[in-house]
Amino acid sequence: MEKKIIVKDVKIGFLEEIYLIEVFKGLCITAGHFFANFFAVIAKTIGLRKDRGGVVTIYYPEEKRFMHPNLRARHRLMQREDGTPKCVACMMCETVCPCNCIHIEAAEGMDDRVEKYPKRFVIEILRCCFCGLCAEACPEDAIRMDSGIVEFALYDRTSPENFYNKEFLLNSAPLISGHPVRHGWTDAFKYPGETVEVNRDPAKKPKIHFPGLKKQPAA
Repeated sequence: MEKKIIVKDVKIGFLEEIYLIEVFKGLCITAGHFFANFFAVIAKTIGLRKDRGGVVTIYYPEEKRFMHPNLRARHRLMQREDGTPKCVACMMCETVCPCNCIHIEAAEGMDDRVEKYPKRFVIEILRCCFCGLCAEACPEDAIRMDSGIVEFALYDRTSPENFYNKEFLLNSAPLISGHPVRHGWTDAFKYPGETVEVNRDPAKKPKIHFPGLKKQPAA
């Protein structure tokens, strides 16, 4: 039996047509929220309230929202014990990516253990939708999105910092947010690695060490 759809015409009166009453109702709702938050903040300031004062705004960057441990954050490539990438350039992540933001150029492996390795691995972070399919499809657990880093926005869409290369992804430290160039690391060997030790004193640079990567000699 087919369902019948009945459409009724709603008659709008003169007051509804000029929208004065509706606009006044909307202003009352907005003013109610404003004064409720206003007096709540005053009560918190003088010590009458212990909570956030009724304001739902998060005072970023002083306050930050809780991030779940399973949040899909910035990508990172995993390393073997000798520092070589776990990626075998199987192209699974590049194929499954719905945004086509992963670009891999494969090369023959240098030893018998690995047939191929990624000579070039680039992620266009502006095109990524953070679906996590790349991490799910990887058979070697070579790419993860568990860095917990979500603060990597830039003002310039054409900046090269929006393209994460292999060296940056291999040595992306979860404890340091943003692009390494912003923190003074301009060379590949200076990128913070898996065993990075972050010094809370901004005047001192963190101690950086990860296996399998030779240090560039001093100029």
